[in-house]
Amino acid sequence: MSPRTYVCRLADLDPERGVPALVGGEQVAVFRLADDRVVAVQQRDPYSGANVLSRGIVGSVGETPALASPMYKQVWDLTTGECLDPAGKEPIALTVYPVERDGDDVWVLTP
Repeated sequence: MSPRTYVCRLADLDPERGVPALVGGEQVAVFRLADDRVVAVQQRDPYSGANVLSRGIVGSVGETPALASPMYKQVWDLTTGECLDPAGKEPIALTVYPVERDGDDVWVLTP
């Protein structure tokens, strides 16, 4: 079993909004989707180098939950980390962190 870090209660997460968390020494962006799934990706924007992805815009590309960077507007699939729109640059994927829910508690696992 991977080490896991308690992040918060589900009720503490607003739908379609992100929060930063420190997991295993790494900054992580945690999001509650509209359907109450919780996902986590790296906090560091790979294009700007700034730790800002928890402040990104959550939406969808078709049926895929997506995140747009608040910096240069690259778009990623929140479930796989795949770069869906690199905004004219080479695609760079995000690290996705496994999330577990135990009742209302949200835990992020260290990959």
